[in-house]
Amino acid sequence: MATQIDKQLGDNVFLSTVDAAASWARANSLWPMPFATACCGIELMSTAASKHDLSRFGSEVMRFTPRQCDLMIVAGRVVMKMIPVLQRIWLQMPEPKWCISMGACACTGGVFDTYAVVQGIDRFLPVDIYIPGCPPRPEQLIKAIMDLQEKIKRTGTYDAREFKLRILPDGPSRFDEDELVRIRERNGLQLEAPKYDPIH
Repeated sequence: MATQIDKQLGDNVFLSTVDAAASWARANSLWPMPFATACCGIELMSTAASKHDLSRFGSEVMRFTPRQCDLMIVAGRVVMKMIPVLQRIWLQMPEPKWCISMGACACTGGVFDTYAVVQGIDRFLPVDIYIPGCPPRPEQLIKAIMDLQEKIKRTGTYDAREFKLRILPDGPSRFDEDELVRIRERNGLQLEAPKYDPIH
């Protein structure tokens, strides 16, 4: 009986799970929300051009409205005044969503080791993939998107259960203990340890 069914169906039927099917669809239709502020933005633009052709991976639909996107690409340095805007765009994106930190400035602040530049966006947003370089090549961004696709296929679920615990940024704390001691000594104040506020 089984052999007769196998002969009739052949390779026309395959079995899977709902989680795997949803993850496959999401991984192959990422819609990026570009947040490009500096020279990394030029490399991001060239990735979508004809030479590198990001559309081969289903990620060429760059929308500038966050409610239509599921992948934020932060390309370039981010200053403290931009953080409220960046977080608002992130909160407006529907779940499930992912984030790529592109370039040394977005990952660690790069050469801009100043009070005004964010020393890594993972202090404020959950980052899935980091791309090093100053600026990184378009091939590196394509590789990062391919790695993210593999991650989505491997860990994704139909109802986005993998994001239930992702309510706070998982980057380093804003101040280390030595910095707090220096601030206390300089100001003569008793400061409490900083606390993250996921809403504001």
